[in-house]
Amino acid sequence: MVMRADDTIDRRHLRRKLTFWRIVSILIAAIGIAFASMWLYGGELGTSASHIAKVSIDGTITEDEELLQRLDKIGKSTSVKALILSIDSPGGTTAGGEAIFDAVRRIAAEKPVVAQVGTLAASAGYMIATASDHIVARKTSIVGSIGVLVQYPDVSGLMDKLGVKLEEIKSSPLKAEPSPFKPTSDAARAMIRSMILDSYDWFVGLVEDRRPLTRAEVVALADGSVFTGRQALEKKLVDELGGETEAVAWLASQGVDEKLKVIEWKPRGGGAASLLLGGSVGGMVGQALGIPNTSDDLMRKIGAERLLLDGLVSLWHP
Repeated sequence: MVMRADDTIDRRHLRRKLTFWRIVSILIAAIGIAFASMWLYGGELGTSASHIAKVSIDGTITEDEELLQRLDKIGKSTSVKALILSIDSPGGTTAGGEAIFDAVRRIAAEKPVVAQVGTLAASAGYMIATASDHIVARKTSIVGSIGVLVQYPDVSGLMDKLGVKLEEIKSSPLKAEPSPFKPTSDAARAMIRSMILDSYDWFVGLVEDRRPLTRAEVVALADGSVFTGRQALEKKLVDELGGETEAVAWLASQGVDEKLKVIEWKPRGGGAASLLLGGSVGGMVGQALGIPNTSDDLMRKIGAERLLLDGLVSLWHP
């Protein structure tokens, strides 16, 4: 039987329609599975299943609105039964540390919070750790560096060599002081020192309030020194040695079901580093340096985020 040309064309059209709808069905199924996964395990999108939330605080600390919003959602989520703060940070701005500290304390008022220190929790990183109810650190973690500083360059000597002279007219002697374009005056040094000491007193007060230490004991430790996890345990800056297993065990002692899954609430992406390097450029440079293809990771690993810091800083420089 000879098949007519019209029948052949119709069969081809039918196959194309079937192929199209098969693809559409697969896509719909994939989207459904993705949404179901996000609903059950979806971090910052919220979950219906009870779990222990985990938030990583690493790199240079700034007043990160996305992180603050994430912490706020964790605090309000009825599915989150406890929070693990995974900290690996040299510190950052005091304002950034203060904002995260306050956000963590709001969560701790409703549910148990434990901090688990990785490689480093120094300066503002340690400040955030003290907001938790229990601090766990590795034996060789670096902990401490309680203090505040302001750093700025003095390029006046270079300007003299280049023959560049700065002219300025200002309303008062301390306006825009200290300036990198001229030696710092005694009055400017006194002003900055007064700010630093006030913030230092506030930082010491936080540690005194949150740790089993007297003010005299905190002041003795708050000379900028850093300690290993073992030393920090002895000095009562941390409560226990270990990692996430010990953190979960402590949560269990607070009535949290230790069989609950630990689910990390991850950021949606972006951040200060992306302003310096676009994703594609950061990825190419990262690949050349053997760093994973993430611009934020690249900027964090080479320390360029610290160039963005302004104001009072609580940061440990190795």
